[in-house]
Amino acid sequence: MKFRPSLVAQLVVLLVVLPTSCSSRRSAYIRLNQVGYESGFPMRAYLMAPGPQSGARFSVRNSRGDTSYSAAVGPKLGNWGAYTVYALDFTLSTADSYAITVTDPIPATSPSFRVDRAEQLYSAALANALSFYQNQRDGADYIPSSLRSAPAHLNDQKAKVYNTPDFWSPKGSRIKGDLSPTGAIINASGGWWDAGDSLKFVGTHTTAVALMLIGVRDFPNQMGAGSPTSDFTSEAKFGLDWLQRMWDDNSRTLYYQVGIGSWNWHYENDHSVWRLPQADDTYHGDDPRYQYIRNRPVFIAAPPGSKISPNLAGRLAADFALCFMVYRASNKGYADQCLMAAEHVFDLADTAPTGDLLTAAPHDFYPESDWRDDMQFGATELYLATRVKPLPSGLPHVDPRFYLQAAANWAYAYIHSTEDTLNSSYIDHLTQFELWRAIELADKADDLAVSQADLQNDMRMKLENAVAQADKDPFGFGYLVGSGEYTFQAARISAMASEYDYMTHSSRFVVNSQHWLANILGANAWGSAFIVGDGSTFPHCLHHQVANLVGSHDGRPPILAGAMVAGPNGELESGAPRGVSPCSSHEPEAFSEFDGNGVHYKDSVKFYSTVEPAIDFTSSSLLMFAWRAAGTPSNTMSVASHRTSSY
Repeated sequence: MKFRPSLVAQLVVLLVVLPTSCSSRRSAYIRLNQVGYESGFPMRAYLMAPGPQSGARFSVRNSRGDTSYSAAVGPKLGNWGAYTVYALDFTLSTADSYAITVTDPIPATSPSFRVDRAEQLYSAALANALSFYQNQRDGADYIPSSLRSAPAHLNDQKAKVYNTPDFWSPKGSRIKGDLSPTGAIINASGGWWDAGDSLKFVGTHTTAVALMLIGVRDFPNQMGAGSPTSDFTSEAKFGLDWLQRMWDDNSRTLYYQVGIGSWNWHYENDHSVWRLPQADDTYHGDDPRYQYIRNRPVFIAAPPGSKISPNLAGRLAADFALCFMVYRASNKGYADQCLMAAEHVFDLADTAPTGDLLTAAPHDFYPESDWRDDMQFGATELYLATRVKPLPSGLPHVDPRFYLQAAANWAYAYIHSTEDTLNSSYIDHLTQFELWRAIELADKADDLAVSQADLQNDMRMKLENAVAQADKDPFGFGYLVGSGEYTFQAARISAMASEYDYMTHSSRFVVNSQHWLANILGANAWGSAFIVGDGSTFPHCLHHQVANLVGSHDGRPPILAGAMVAGPNGELESGAPRGVSPCSSHEPEAFSEFDGNGVHYKDSVKFYSTVEPAIDFTSSSLLMFAWRAAGTPSNTMSVASHRTSSY
């Protein structure tokens, strides 16, 4: 039941506005990146004080208790709720564990944090992210763990196909009547659960698979075979296998969703029952109210051979093209099948869509509005793939330039679109960066609809907007906190900053990239990381059925490590069916003291708008960590000097 800013809750919705505590004696707090700081770079932590800190000093002590740095508390950065926020700026080069102390007039001590080389700091975070996807696996090919003891949804192997249902209102969640079967049955098994529920969506899968495959291809020592702890090669293929089942290349048919989370008087749905997923196949025997829990419906996008919503077509084509590049050496037959499917999907994209884009049923679960960047992404990856020789026989298009020109045309359309594309896309930065590299490989680029400079300027403007917003925020966050999806936006702009600096051979945004990453990992008003297992304080009471029913509620194993949640929000939406395992009694108010400026955060299973993890949220962190750890993509170093490279 993953939250989106416009999602209409299907359960009992409670809008909560929590006043800041009025305690007369408040403490001061130090907020910092709990995973640590990269050696030798400027470092910033934050002092949150309930009163003036004029003349205060801070010290940074190493693991032996020696003072490694000392200075005056920095300037006032702004107010957050009842607190005033001050800068604590320092630089350290020696790898060690440290803590910050402020003594007067209001004392405060930070959690311990590391200073180390970037590749050391972020390796555990990437390993945790891989663990999250492994625990999200559906079907027979699950990975046993402390959270997972059985396969789930084996009935998906013979799933009935249904037409997309109608809903009571354009933004409603109640299905009109019963579902309408098409008569088809497909194998829809496998894939990852979308979020804290058991639903599966092609839309979110395409995002996660794309970011994994880019990581495997470009950062092999962080996300590929060169990493002993976070090799995503097999996990990405697991996601691809499910996408191959949801796209029937023989009949040119796309299926886009498995399961329902929508309300109806006559039957239960995924969001109305709180249980372990392995219980579903036999849930409540023959009771017809639970028929769609036991036998989950699959929704068809359109009749065979019909046009496909361009957002899904673009991302799916990109995934299949990336599949060809990543797996062609190890599994040629599989890779060739992927490339053939990529071209077929791309050719069927509906490039003049009307009404809502196809995302989920209902659309309001995932309200995408723009699609041009998705088409640009698909065309770019197909250009890169078709440059590789030999190509499988029977491809509709074998000339790479066909796709390069299409990518440039879609980039032009995207850049000049009237849609608000700055704050919504998981891949907007990646599409621009990938096309920039593709143009670098081309023998001729002066006749394309966009140039490398156009792509750089588009990213620069977005980053300058983010910096302008960061200058207004006490914690330097580059997106309007409270607008939803706090964590994904931080990861997005952090990765974008790294990409831009690579494109321009500069370090203009390197400090911003580090600061925005730190916002996710504890350098925020609540002093919490928003990725489970990363740092010393992180969400303990997830809105996630497996984590809630099997995992711990105190941060000790077993936890759903690597899961990224949405984080603080301007509006809190809550609700959970019967059967939720309660966490500690103080969970709803544990962070309320730090709510401020119209933004709230609750580490409580009932508040899915802040602590429900999701596969697309988490995927946004992968390249953020990989860029910071690696510094540069390993297989693009030769792009500028070797235009004939097969990439």
